Amino acid sequence: MKFLEYTPLERINDFLDDLSLGECTIKGCLEAYSCKHTGTDKKLSLSLEHEILDYLGRSSDTDSSSPVDHLLSRSSRKTLIYLVLTLYHMYPDYDFSVVKAHQFFTEESWDSFKQIFDMYMFEASKEWVEANGDGSLLETLKEALDEVVKLSECEIYSYNPNSDADPFSERGAIWSFSFFFYNRKLKRIVSFRFLCLSNLVVEGLLPNELGYGEDEEIFDDMDM
Repeated sequence: MKFLEYTPLERINDFLDDLSLGECTIKGCLEAYSCKHTGTDKKLSLSLEHEILDYLGRSSDTDSSSPVDHLLSRSSRKTLIYLVLTLYHMYPDYDFSVVKAHQFFTEESWDSFKQIFDMYMFEASKEWVEANGDGSLLETLKEALDEVVKLSECEIYSYNPNSDADPFSERGAIWSFSFFFYNRKLKRIVSFRFLCLSNLVVEGLLPNELGYGEDEEIFDDMDM
């Protein structure tokens, strides 16, 4: 996997690098990768393939209707391996299990991504319009993704691990999302990670163990 530089992605990255919205901060990062193997990718890819095949063998012995039947397809296994290799390049110090990771990948549509983006990035989108005044943040993102991976040809995946398998967790995180836009023909993947941090937790004014729910208001129990 080779990291690819694209100016349209960098413009959005610069805006979402550390977007303060008063009591919270939005962070986002887009990264583009070529799916061509580099360095240790080939060895790691073979290791991941063997891990999947071993898991499939054990699953077939215990459950004839295993939920991982789709991994019997070589193209499906190849897609999963590319996604996990992308995770490895994003977080080289984290040891991903491909078998565990596949449980957290969900195939999405542009509409399902848009619904999440519109809901959680509403305030960030308002800031974008005020700062740039040349179209919405979502439209700018869509145009950038289309330039890099041609959205009409993309498969879209979300990655929602539990806390034990989440390399993305940050102190004070209120919510976070990770999406992958994969063009099989171009052999390119764009990852998009965006999250919201409580400034009160990050600055040490509140403990990190409060455990805010995804749709909870941070300050429900505070007198404003």
